[in-house]
Amino acid sequence: MTIRLVAPALLLLLLTSGPEVHAQPLVPSKDATVAPYLLPDAPTFDQTIPQFRTRYNLSNPSLPIGEFRAVDTGEPAGPLTRAASRINAQLYASTALERGTGKIKTMQLTYQPQVGDPETGARRAQAIQYMAALLRHFIPSLSEEQSSKKITELLDIGKRQGFYQQTEGALRYVVADNGEKGITFAVEPIKLTLSEP
Repeated sequence: MTIRLVAPALLLLLLTSGPEVHAQPLVPSKDATVAPYLLPDAPTFDQTIPQFRTRYNLSNPSLPIGEFRAVDTGEPAGPLTRAASRINAQLYASTALERGTGKIKTMQLTYQPQVGDPETGARRAQAIQYMAALLRHFIPSLSEEQSSKKITELLDIGKRQGFYQQTEGALRYVVADNGEKGITFAVEPIKLTLSEP
């Protein structure tokens, strides 16, 4: 079973080009399981990208996320708008938004190490700091230490399994580890259902 969150090559192309890029769609192939946020009735967070960035950047001034640019997939307009933000040469934030409301369906961070980079250790540590900050954004009760520990645990399991998802309360955490090609960490809302009597 393969689930592609955000194609790292697409992000690299997007973020080194102008505001709009024609690229392959981010939808998984026919033989892959559809990512939950792509389903028609997938829930959204109750915030748009401008709201997210304002709150996130106020809480994390040393780990800012810049403006997001729309990703033009070259496909007819569907129920989602995709956007991405380049944080640095190896770290990107991306999202899928509900068309019309602009509410967030998934928030993802992708770290792509560069072969031969002498700063790989420091860049990976910074990527983990961003992932922990993203986790704290959606779970403000977590301390820096708790969020760092949680991210480290999730990434360790993701490294062993390649793809891992965990549900906690109203959130789903997703880790896609493609080894040297990069790691994606995502936070997504889930639908809560009332138990039947």
